[in-house]
Amino acid sequence: MATICQITGVGVTRGHHIHRSGKAKKEGGIGRHITKRVKRVILPNLRSKRIFVPELNKFVEVKLTARALKTLDKNGAYVTLKKAGLI
Repeated sequence: MATICQITGVGVTRGHHIHRSGKAKKEGGIGRHITKRVKRVILPNLRSKRIFVPELNKFVEVKLTARALKTLDKNGAYVTLKKAGLI
């Protein structure tokens, strides 16, 4: 299964991590210098949850981010899942 939130659609983001070398000027060095940028993958904070929908009187299993879980608590399970097209 893909690492994508079923409610918000958030997926994997690609970015860089900067490698630095040297000693800071305030510590008595000549300053920090960037030596290279290394590629990295930023993964979403995913959870697999069984959510009970009282309107349908059944459980729905979804893979969602922590932020989507907060949205689900705020707006209600039925409204959020229906808007995402999971019901």
